[in-house]
Amino acid sequence: MKQVLKTLKIDSLNNGISTGLESWTGGGSLISSYSPVDGELIGQVNQANKEDYDKVIKKANAAFKTWRTVPAPKRGEIVRQMGNALRENKDALGRLVSYEMGKSLQEGWGEVQEMIDICDFAVGLSRQLYGLTMHSERPQHRMYEQWHPLGIVGIISAFNFPVAVWSWNTMLAWICGDVCVWKPSEKTPMTAIACQNIIQEVLRKNEIPEGVSCLIIGDRNVGEWLSDDPNIALISATGSTRMGKAVGQAVAARFGKSLLELGGNNAIIVTQNADLEVVIPAVVFGAVGTAGQRCTTTRRLFLHENMFEEVKNRLVKIYAQLRIGDPLDMNNHVGPLIDIDAVNNYKSAIENIQKEGGNVLFGNEVLEGNGFESGCYVKPTIVEVTSQTPTVCHETFAPILYLIKFKTLDEAIELQNAVPQGLSSSVFTLNMREAEQFLSYAGSDCGIANVNIGTSGAEIGGAFGGEKETGGGRESGSDAWRNYMRRQTNTINYSTKLPLAQGIKFDL
Repeated sequence: MKQVLKTLKIDSLNNGISTGLESWTGGGSLISSYSPVDGELIGQVNQANKEDYDKVIKKANAAFKTWRTVPAPKRGEIVRQMGNALRENKDALGRLVSYEMGKSLQEGWGEVQEMIDICDFAVGLSRQLYGLTMHSERPQHRMYEQWHPLGIVGIISAFNFPVAVWSWNTMLAWICGDVCVWKPSEKTPMTAIACQNIIQEVLRKNEIPEGVSCLIIGDRNVGEWLSDDPNIALISATGSTRMGKAVGQAVAARFGKSLLELGGNNAIIVTQNADLEVVIPAVVFGAVGTAGQRCTTTRRLFLHENMFEEVKNRLVKIYAQLRIGDPLDMNNHVGPLIDIDAVNNYKSAIENIQKEGGNVLFGNEVLEGNGFESGCYVKPTIVEVTSQTPTVCHETFAPILYLIKFKTLDEAIELQNAVPQGLSSSVFTLNMREAEQFLSYAGSDCGIANVNIGTSGAEIGGAFGGEKETGGGRESGSDAWRNYMRRQTNTINYSTKLPLAQGIKFDL
């Protein structure tokens, strides 16, 4: 890991504030990043104070005035170079993601690959920021719409995807002509610093003005400064529903724009027409991948009564074979939770569900001893429940899977939708009618609805996001780029007269 940190220019005391080309240590208190893998200290950084924040925003405002004048394809060229720089650092950055966050090394590399993919997507998009033309009702008039950069985009990201979700926002915002201010999770500051170090090299080589890419490491105060600041045109926030409500209200109060990616309580429905050879691996990966710390983690499993016992027994057998341990060892399936608070939430949720009548079929154990010194390793847990109790309806960021029996697909869909969150959902069936019902207006109410694949593992080509308390935001693919621009309708009169719309007469 020392070589990884050296490659990514991570020192023992790191610069936590950066405007792209200029970096400095913050004036606030010290943040220490400890790995959940082994409890070792990775590095330290002084977080930002308000004076640091104001300095960054001033630089970002100045940079925007220059960056917006760069043609979009030229901005795309800069992003292309960023993608190449990430390719060169994929191994080291992926290892740091795994070590600081705790996800498997395969997932760490996969997260960096997702950054590379969004760079490629954004490069092509830089030549496709299309507006529409429309016919005017007035003769010799032309109407069209165009899209302009917003300004400063504030990005508040979560620990579970410490770099990928930031890249979804920044790469699109940059090709749209915006500048970005990033507040990463204080639980994973070193991966953020590593990314900024990589980006800085590209900016420096291209003589890009300071302030296009800004990093501010700090606690919730930084998030509140961003949310309340009228200089920030758009806040993109990823995290808990509670956090999202606070951000959304603050930004709305000043008529700013917000893009919220919040909690998920994702479900898989397995009908009696499902192929169990596809179901089982999808459920296991969806439930235990990233130790249950994905917003798209499978948390509820609805099983048709004819399939219930077989699926339950197969899952318990497979869970007993899962290898838990150091996520950088690719022989292991499950790594640690992010910290002790997450472990306590895991324990509390299981205790509560047992009080509500849940039957623990497997798991419910915090691992100790050799290899588990950090105290952050837990056994993935399966709980059989007869109804959706308050604990089932609440998102717990841990590998806890609730099994629920159903009789009809209508019943299963109604149960799936009967939670506050609405991010990802899946149905497993070989029956075309069941699949189409699930995808119809009377089916899943989630932003993501899949057939015969799990709830996690979204591709960057599609718009990512959910409904209800998930926040309603859309990031990454499709036309999500429009979030980072403002629409303008233009009408041009090239006649010698001034006809009015709707046939109104105004004679002088």
